[in-house]
This record gives sequence, structure tokens and C-alpha cells, in this order.
Amino acid sequence: MTPSAFRPGLLAGRVALVTGGSSGINRAIARRFVEHGASVVIVARDAGRLEEARAELAALAVQPESVLAISADVRDGAAMDRAADEGNARFGRYDIVIAGAAGNFLGPAAELSSNAFAAVVDIDLKGTFHTFKACHRWLAPRARLVAISAPQGTLPMALQAHACAAKAGIEALVRTLALEWGGADGARVNAISPGLVAGTYGAEIFLKAVGHDALVGGQPIPRLATLDEVADAALFLCGPTGDYVTGHTLAIDGGLGLPTTAGSAIAGAALAALKAARR
Repeated sequence: MTPSAFRPGLLAGRVALVTGGSSGINRAIARRFVEHGASVVIVARDAGRLEEARAELAALAVQPESVLAISADVRDGAAMDRAADEGNARFGRYDIVIAGAAGNFLGPAAELSSNAFAAVVDIDLKGTFHTFKACHRWLAPRARLVAISAPQGTLPMALQAHACAAKAGIEALVRTLALEWGGADGARVNAISPGLVAGTYGAEIFLKAVGHDALVGGQPIPRLATLDEVADAALFLCGPTGDYVTGHTLAIDGGLGLPTTAGSAIAGAALAALKAARR
């Protein structure tokens, strides 16, 4: 990772829980938090990747025991309750919660089974709710809750009915919880909407379908985002700079979500590529 733009020790003494923390965006966020002095609980399903991530983060931490890895499935509310309780038993509270576990694939709506549609909704939307609810009773005053959304939350895309529904739900949930859990000492609840991020599965499936130039060529900033850029956006919301921000979705997308730009082009190119592959 490149050096952070924020001062060292920004999160010293803070405790964060990060779901999906064994890979991709969420692992990068957890790494950035550790670099800035936070104790971190990472939660994911795959025990092997989880241990690999824990070892990497512990090596960066001032105290290796400040990193805890817990295997749990965000689709299971009771499992997330147990994970949140275990992290609280170690560290005593949560100052930061990142609900980032996600899944996606390309699929025409007319061909999606109920289970296929539910698979993404259950991981993304229900998983976000389970994560926030499980941690709620252990939140420190003025805690920062951040969900990971995507441009699909506001931008319709062909082959993404399941993801669009899930991410739109996440952004509505964030606004609702900002109202319910706010107040002078209440939680600040926001979302980050990364566009296409290099080194992630989400970008890979679109790159494979339509190619790099078609994917980002129409964006005002015609490149993929970096993991560092998304991690620093999380740091912005979770540090002192985010204290007056709530109910907001911060787009880190190179302009993908702007009207009449790359979003519609990507959606159309993905659909055309799928049709061509079936001929």
C-alpha cells in the first residue's frame, strides 16, 4: 500500500470490526486502520484466508494481539451476534464498524433463480444489517459505522438486478440508521460507494466481460480506483474529519455514477458481450 495522506496514529486507541476483512477492499481498510493504530477484529467465512490476513495485519501492528480474526457468516444473524460478542470480550467496545462482506456475479434478471437473487441480497444487504445490529449494543459514543455500497446502488445496470437491489437497500438502510442511531453522542452512519477497484473480484468480472477500455474509457477519470484510495476514504469517515458526516454515501468512482457517462456504457457493453458469447 502507498503511504496514507492522514497523520500517523489517527486511530490510536480505537477498536474496529471489519466484515469481509480477509480480502479485497475490506482487507485494505483493515490494514489502513492497523497502520493508524487501531485494534481490529476481522470477520470472514474462509478460515484459511482469514488467518493469512490476520498474520499480515498482526505483523504491521504495534502489538500483534491487537488483531483478532473470527470466522463467521454475515448471512447468519446469530453467528454475527457471537462474533461481535467475542470481539467485545477482547477489546471492550467498537468505535468503528465496517460492513463490507459482499458477493456478485453477472446474470440476466429473467434467468436468475430466487436463490441466485437472494444470494447477493443476503450477503450484501442482510449482512450489513446483521453486522450493524450485532455491534450496536457494544458501540462507543460517536461510533462510526460504514457500509460498503457500489455504483449499482443508484445506477441501473444490465445483468445486475440482484446487486442493484442489494446496494440500493444498503444506502437506504444507512440513511435510516443515521436517523435512528444519531444524536450528539450517537453513531455516525455512512456508506462508501467504490467504483471499479483494481485487484478486486468485482472489477475482475466486469473486466472479463467487457475489457478495460470499454469499462473505464467513458469515465471522467478513465482508470480503475486503487485499494489505497478506498481505504483512505474509510479513514476520512472514521477519523475526526468524519464527525459531522452522517447518512451520506461517499462515491469513490471516477465519475462512473454521473448521468450519461460510463455507467450506461458499461451496462450496455456487458449485455452485448453476454449476448455475443451465447451465439
